[in-house]
Amino acid sequence: MPLALLALAIGAFGIGTTEFVIMGLLPEVAADYGVTIPTAGFLVTGYALGVVLGAPLMTVLGTRVPRKRMLMLLMGLFIAGNVLSALAPAFGVMLAGRVVASLAHGAFFGIGSVVAAGLVGPEKKAGAIAMMFTGLTVANVVGVPLGTLVGQTAGWRLTFLIVAALGVLGLLGIARLVPELPRPEGVRIRHELAAFRNVQVLLAMAMTVLGFGGVFAAITYITPMMTNVAGFADTSVTWLLVLFGLGMVAGNLIGGRFADRALMPMLYVSLGALAVVLAVFTLTAHTKAGAAVTVVLIGALGFATVPPLQKRVLDQAAGAPTLASAVNIGAFNLGNALAAWLGGLVIAAGLGWTAPNWVGAALAASALVLALVSGALERRTAGTHPAGGGVGGSGGSGGPAVAAPAAGAVPAHH
Repeated sequence: MPLALLALAIGAFGIGTTEFVIMGLLPEVAADYGVTIPTAGFLVTGYALGVVLGAPLMTVLGTRVPRKRMLMLLMGLFIAGNVLSALAPAFGVMLAGRVVASLAHGAFFGIGSVVAAGLVGPEKKAGAIAMMFTGLTVANVVGVPLGTLVGQTAGWRLTFLIVAALGVLGLLGIARLVPELPRPEGVRIRHELAAFRNVQVLLAMAMTVLGFGGVFAAITYITPMMTNVAGFADTSVTWLLVLFGLGMVAGNLIGGRFADRALMPMLYVSLGALAVVLAVFTLTAHTKAGAAVTVVLIGALGFATVPPLQKRVLDQAAGAPTLASAVNIGAFNLGNALAAWLGGLVIAAGLGWTAPNWVGAALAASALVLALVSGALERRTAGTHPAGGGVGGSGGSGGPAVAAPAAGAVPAHH
């Protein structure tokens, strides 16, 4: 794997820390600003919606900018948003800072996914994407728990200043390690938008919204759930987030490995198991040991879907993957926003701290249904056009479809 993937992983580490650390600090932020925890949950929803809007916007703005420079500009925006969040005098200002930081998120991962996939041969594309996302998952083992601990002991504002410093480190890593990449040639927004007429691209994005949304329904409110239901002390939430992060790291690597072999079966298994585990979490949340084990499984199964879903979009939008890739990152966060909002609704309705788990289970089960529909459509298309292997050149197993360019070559428009 090229060293440039390390630079992308460093940037992903900073972004992953700021995205997830807020969940461990909701009680502190809510108390500081005098708002309820469900209201503080809008810091999760607002960030996620910013990713949804920023992913296509920043990608379109960056179509005429060399990829390395665009990645550096995105990290600069990320730094500015986190500094604003750290210094915010009012809740509304902090929410604005979260949105500013989030605008860089989708385009960074979207452009980064295309760059990562273009640095390796067709048979290693999902693995390369998973390597970049390893930074995001490791953030949940190191960055998020440490940020939560700092926030609970020295104040949450210091946490966001540290996150801004991580952004500086990511910026320096990109400047140092990512090779100079040519400005995309022949890119037309109309050409990129054409990918969204492919029903398989739309199905993959819908799976992304619902599948990863299932994870966030439970994890957004992990702090009050674990302290009020399982009986953990506030400081124990840090270690629960470490467990969640370890599960994410394992799931991401497993998902990347098997997505290059059997993409759709990997999705069927991970989404189905995720729905079951989220439903069971309603029961296991009442014991410390059961809750700890379940948190690991949610992280593993949730992130096992990320490399295959991202590769699925790249495969099906092989002719113009950049915007589709970024929008799919936005789809992850649309699911996060939807799940955080729905989770807050069921809590506010008095259904209990474990009620968001049922919301998550329903979302993951819906994603599984869409995956089965997508697989059935692909098999039917492959049967109609056996020589071509289906729309987008992807076989029934969801295997690599980006094999049109020579192995290891980056298509001209990248």
